[in-house]
Amino acid sequence: MTAPLDCFAVAAPGLAPIVRSELEGLELKDTQLSAAGVAFRASLRELYQANLQLRVASRILVRLATFRAAHFSELEKGAARISWNRWMARGSRVDLRVTSRKSRLYHSGAVAERLANHLEQRGVTARQLSGLEDDSNGASQLVVVRIDRDECTVSIDSSGELLHRRGYRQAVGKAPLRETLGAAMLLTSCADRDVPVVDPMCGSGTLPIEAALRARRIPPGRQRRFAFEQWPEFDARIWRRLREEASAAILAAAPSPIVGGDRDAGVIESARANAERAGVGSDVVFVEQSLSAAKAPVSGPGLVITNPPYGERVAPGRELRDLYARLGDVVRREFSGWSVGILAADSQLVAATRLPLTPRFSTTNGGIRVQLWAMG
Repeated sequence: MTAPLDCFAVAAPGLAPIVRSELEGLELKDTQLSAAGVAFRASLRELYQANLQLRVASRILVRLATFRAAHFSELEKGAARISWNRWMARGSRVDLRVTSRKSRLYHSGAVAERLANHLEQRGVTARQLSGLEDDSNGASQLVVVRIDRDECTVSIDSSGELLHRRGYRQAVGKAPLRETLGAAMLLTSCADRDVPVVDPMCGSGTLPIEAALRARRIPPGRQRRFAFEQWPEFDARIWRRLREEASAAILAAAPSPIVGGDRDAGVIESARANAERAGVGSDVVFVEQSLSAAKAPVSGPGLVITNPPYGERVAPGRELRDLYARLGDVVRREFSGWSVGILAADSQLVAATRLPLTPRFSTTNGGIRVQLWAMG
């Protein structure tokens, strides 16, 4: 496939500008930003590279066709013009995610049924994802169909499982932080990936682990498989070369200390296990300690970054205000001159830190509206 592919990097709410910066860092300059993500054009090699290297995107779609579909006859004609055999082999299984907005073909189930029949004539088994199955599990090829004002766009997912599933996190705490959101916090809070990093309330270790992966130049997709590896036109030579180049760029160790602390001994053991699976077990020091005991591991600048409890699930209000106030006290006392990043759901709790923090982005975590507040 020599012609550039029309691609779209899906991003969680509020994170598309960070994904755009990542794409431009991969020298993909022709990008178009939207609330849902970033459109870009890419060669096959660049598509593979984006899946391997992007730390914040949720998945990467390839647009197969856009056509008018005000009637089922137009839908079937448009589908017939797609070269499905380039993207899925006979015997493949396909998950269809269909949405329709302000269109005459308003019934997503009927649209999915027509497309499933069309694909089954080509030896492909297709089913519609239910509302509770908004994420394909990676075992089937995901096809996304969006009809908006009678214009139908058909895209194929190149990623498989969502990109936050790096493959290392099996043990999680009470309120786990997605790896992609953790990476977004790090990229936004501090441009320098080589500074010391401390998370004094690390939970299952997502932030310290993502910091170590970033510091060592380890691609987030190194340990997982992708949907594009099952495409009939998958180029194994290009993929092997990309992985070899990425492996050659990995540093032997993180340049600066990375520390995760938590008062829960069981959580710390889980975090250590996650770090070992990520290949950064020797790069992150996990310590069982209270927030008040946190200290800078070295002199000089660094980054304090954390995802404290929000209150909706984990702790009552008064205790939570005291926790945020204590966090501010610890930063002022032990981390003078350091940058700070805090993910929080309540600006009043952030104010309790008495730190000069400003909001950098808004998103959701576990269905809760949150903001990253940063300093430095």
